[in-house]
Amino acid sequence: MTHTVEKIGGTSIANTPVILDNVLIGDRKPKDMYNRIVVVSAYAGMTNMLLEHKKSGKPGVYALFASAENKWQWSEALTELSQAMREKNQEIFGDHPDRKVADNFVLERIEGVRNCLIDLHRLCSYGQFRLDEHLMTVREMLAALGEAHSAHNTSLLLRQKDINSVFVDLTGWRDEEKLTLDERIESSFRGIDFSKELPIVTGYASCLEGMVKLYDRGYTEVTFSRIGALTKAKEAIIHKEFHLSSADPKLVGDDKVRKIGQTNYDVADQLSNMGMEAVHPKAAKGLRQAGIPLRVKNTFDPADAGTIITDDFMPETPRAEIVTGIQSLYAFELFEQDMVGVKGYDAEALKALTRHKLWIVTKCSNANTITHYVSGPRKAINKAAADLEACFENAEVTLRKVAIVSVIGANLDVDGLTARAATAIHEGGIKLLGLHQLTRNTDLQTIVAEEDYDQTVKVLHKALVETGDVAGAKSDADIAAAA
Repeated sequence: MTHTVEKIGGTSIANTPVILDNVLIGDRKPKDMYNRIVVVSAYAGMTNMLLEHKKSGKPGVYALFASAENKWQWSEALTELSQAMREKNQEIFGDHPDRKVADNFVLERIEGVRNCLIDLHRLCSYGQFRLDEHLMTVREMLAALGEAHSAHNTSLLLRQKDINSVFVDLTGWRDEEKLTLDERIESSFRGIDFSKELPIVTGYASCLEGMVKLYDRGYTEVTFSRIGALTKAKEAIIHKEFHLSSADPKLVGDDKVRKIGQTNYDVADQLSNMGMEAVHPKAAKGLRQAGIPLRVKNTFDPADAGTIITDDFMPETPRAEIVTGIQSLYAFELFEQDMVGVKGYDAEALKALTRHKLWIVTKCSNANTITHYVSGPRKAINKAAADLEACFENAEVTLRKVAIVSVIGANLDVDGLTARAATAIHEGGIKLLGLHQLTRNTDLQTIVAEEDYDQTVKVLHKALVETGDVAGAKSDADIAAAA
């Protein structure tokens, strides 16, 4: 356990000068350059062009290929992607000879994928072959292009600096072997000497399980986590564009937020549930089981120790650590007068929501009502509602736009915390629509109107974090620095 495994996100890796100065090289001495494994995401925006835009839903190459509306529009989008990748190469390499190497790499991959998709279209023009049976494989192949591009470029850049970097391509490009994720990682790292070589690894890994199928857009962190576990890393590090703080500084103010110095994996899971991923929950599980601590560092503040996340951390003083949430989601309410004492309603509701790929954040129920708080397209939510009303002819499904603001901490067993939260919301002129707290004491969820989200974050942060006797966070920075 002499090396670290580090992951660089898409926005960070896109800022090449900062990544070189603050993460990859900086003021490191030659002997400190190695004993690291660096896993990289695709450059910011590239995966949106490859698949679909994560927020707006604008179709990328995959979505256009999967659609029957325009047979060849996907090929035009692939050409636009190729141009975007080569423009990124020009930005990074300028007139250096490596630019041609990088461009040739992009063209080989892009045209290889284009030919593959054309052949697939031709094959599926015959009745015995169905395109929808191959779409997940297409999605996996396209996703791999982004990480291959950024990892290959990063390796070239480091070699320019006389660093013995190794491009580790886990994408399975033109590889006829079908391997599990563990087999792919172990075979790719065989023969690499971490003390003398710096592996730059693709965040996507081709495997029998299907990374995109299982983890959607969170596959990079799962790859990073599994590499850490299999290579027995002493620490896992994620480089992000911000400090892990007690709230969004843009909402509550830079002078009011507190950097989280140390917390545990329970908190990381709750953050993931709120869409504020410190680490993908499946990645956190792998690191936790392997006993590997996770450090979240700010790319733009390399001198700061960051936030250390471990399995066994528990603050001596109970406290609220973070106030965050989801600004826009739906309260999906299933009402049936005859539900009381009858089984099956909850199971059918879960099936309908899962079938239409809706993200369930939380839920609650009473004698005749089950409410799921879900995030997803309105069209999909309407379909789920129609399915349930068809299944239960006397049931009524209602939808309402709401927001969730969650107070999160490794130990929220603070006397009067719930009362303080409710009082702060009331005194802030906000109508409280719901309040959820579980016995594990890691989060307190408040449901408010969508338009009250910002104000709720502010009042709860002021009441529960900025107040010293509740926060108890004065030693966090010292704890992280010592770790």
